This record gives sequence, C-alpha cells and structure tokens, in this order.
Amino acid sequence: MLKLKKKWLTALLTAAMTFSLFGATSYAATDYWQNWTDGGGTVNATNGSGGNFSVSWTNSGNFVIGKGWQTGSPSRVVNYNAGVFSPSGNGYLAFYGWTRNSLIEYYVVDNWGTYRPTGTFKGTVNSDGGTYDIYTNTRYNAPSIDGTQTFTQYWSVRQSKRPIGSNVQINFGNHVNAWKSKGMNLGSSWSYQAMVVEGYQSSGNANVTVW
Repeated sequence: MLKLKKKWLTALLTAAMTFSLFGATSYAATDYWQNWTDGGGTVNATNGSGGNFSVSWTNSGNFVIGKGWQTGSPSRVVNYNAGVFSPSGNGYLAFYGWTRNSLIEYYVVDNWGTYRPTGTFKGTVNSDGGTYDIYTNTRYNAPSIDGTQTFTQYWSVRQSKRPIGSNVQINFGNHVNAWKSKGMNLGSSWSYQAMVVEGYQSSGNANVTVW
C-alpha cells in the first residue's frame, strides 16, 4: 500500500510540474495584438510571427501598435529587442497598459523621438540599468479602454534613451513598487499590457520582438 501511495504521489508531483511548466510557457508567450489608430495619416502595421511586429507611419495621427498579454500583471517581466525604432517627430517605445477600478493608463518609456514625455514629477526609480523619472498626468474627456473618460496616467520615463538592437528587459514590478511608494496606486482589475510603439503627428518605422 505504501508503495502505491509513493507511486501516486510521484504521479501527482509529475503532473503538477508539467502543468506548472506549461502554465509558465503559456504565460510567457504573447497572446495580445494591439492595433489602434485614430485614423490620421498612414499607419501600416504587421503582426509578425511569435512576438514580432513592425510598423511604418507617415504624417500619422495618434496610434498605438504592439504585442503583449491580454491580462496584465503587476509583476510582469518583459523581454524585447527593438531592431529598429526610428521616429521622425513624436514617438515612444514603451511598455504600456491599463487597469480598471481605478481607470489608469500607464507607460514605462525606454526610447522616444523628438519629444520626451513629462508631467507632474514624483521622483525617480532605478531599474534595469537605468534611472527613470516618475510622472503623473490627468487626461480629460479622452479615449480610453472604456470609451471617452477622464483618467490618470502613470509614467516612468528613462532619463536617457535606451540603445536599440539588443535583448533587454523591463521589470515592471520595480515601477509598480516605486509608483506605490509615491501614492500612485494602480487599479484592482488588470486589462491588457504590451510592448508598443506609439506615434503622434510624425513619421517613422519600427521592428520589435517581444517575449
């Protein structure tokens, strides 16, 4: 009987490990394609294989293109390689997402074009080999995941542009903890999050792989 119990326990442990491994693999793989524009200018986006995407834009309105996860996480570790990120004008390369309850739009900006985003300065956070400035903004009657709303934005903006063309990482939990220490609490319900290219009234091209 004891022998059978040991065998049964081994089988359960094996099954649990297999489930955990498959769960981890599923969790790590991107499952969300972000493709939003306000219709201005020309924006050509390609949803590539795996975590790859590319976008070229000319005299664009506002757009957000990227790949990520349908359900966000406060402890997400995102890896990416921006082989190309070349905006002429206003553009961001950022980790991006939303929460509900409260409705908050958030960014961790690693690179940008001619405009570096700012807002109400709250402090800094050191993460992934760089220092990020922390800002908040309020958007009034603006597009959101719940239609036209007034909502808060949280920003971590790297003090100097992160070089492109290498495998790099964003440990989002470091930003969540830093924001929380400044009284900037995210919502309790997590919508999607993604590594994105965003542009506004600009032209350019980008090619990014996320995992």
